[in-house]
Amino acid sequence: MAMIANSNILLGHGSGGRLSQDLFTGLFARYFHNPVLDQRTDSAVLQLSGKHLAFTTDAYVVNPIFFPGASIGSLAICGTVNDLAVAGAVPLYISSAFILEEGLPYSDLEKITADMAEKAREAQVTIVAGDTKVVTKGACDKIFITTSGIGLLKPEHIPISTGQNIEIGDKILINGPIANHGMAILSKRYNLQLQTDVVSDCAPLNHLIAAVLQAGCEVHFMRDATRGGLATVLCECVEKKPFGMFIDEALIPVDDDVRYLCEMFGFDPFYMANEGKVVLVVKRAHAEQVLAVMQQNPLGRHSTIIGEITENPVGKVGLQTLIGGKRLLEMLAGDPLPRIC
Repeated sequence: MAMIANSNILLGHGSGGRLSQDLFTGLFARYFHNPVLDQRTDSAVLQLSGKHLAFTTDAYVVNPIFFPGASIGSLAICGTVNDLAVAGAVPLYISSAFILEEGLPYSDLEKITADMAEKAREAQVTIVAGDTKVVTKGACDKIFITTSGIGLLKPEHIPISTGQNIEIGDKILINGPIANHGMAILSKRYNLQLQTDVVSDCAPLNHLIAAVLQAGCEVHFMRDATRGGLATVLCECVEKKPFGMFIDEALIPVDDDVRYLCEMFGFDPFYMANEGKVVLVVKRAHAEQVLAVMQQNPLGRHSTIIGEITENPVGKVGLQTLIGGKRLLEMLAGDPLPRIC
């Protein structure tokens, strides 16, 4: 549903799902229209002095700022690195801007900064610029971080971010279990006393992705499944395209503890956020090679082929369910779990 001038912004407009798309197409794309932005990719692909660059920016407002397995700081670095990597680029440099709430403990800021430095070293990127603002108490929620990143892109990898080379018969892969990040945030936010060990999957994926690309495999599309979860990424991949997608729920890894918690609280793991999962669409003939390369990386040990590009349903994602039925997956419509990034 398109935005109208007298409506108000909802939490769902930041979910990464249908409302986010409506906000982008109905407002930002209308005013900022240009050939680069119109590609609607996570990273802009630019050309400068004969070099191809990927450039991205993102804001992080997660609550709580510390959660099992990561923090808002590690999340900011990993999210930026991953947006560049799924465009096929080699991430190089990051800038970071902080909006701090008056009264934020210095020790919290130091821990967040240390987490950012650790993840930057892990991803082999350099934080080269930034800015800091402090606002009065109550004007923000402890700390907000905005990061931008830039990386080098080989000409042959330029089509990856748009998916323009996707073909019927291509295979779809993911590098491991879904929904861990969303459930880790949920458990910490509401102080749930759980007898399970669910931690965020927050991690930089650039080395895993680089290994796949360096193997010479034909990758037609990549996207990290963050806001909106796996279902939203899959729907975006085929929306308004002359082909569809069919996936098998039984092949999509979900940790037992995460599945149990989703069932307990009524969440669908397909729509839960991830911060260390990449979805790849690869040429059918290269799928097993890609799978083998991914499984050699610690972040891809549980990689699997979950489906393929099909003639039908056109522009839609079909799902073979665990109970033997078939249904369509839709893009996230609202915001089942606010503030996950």
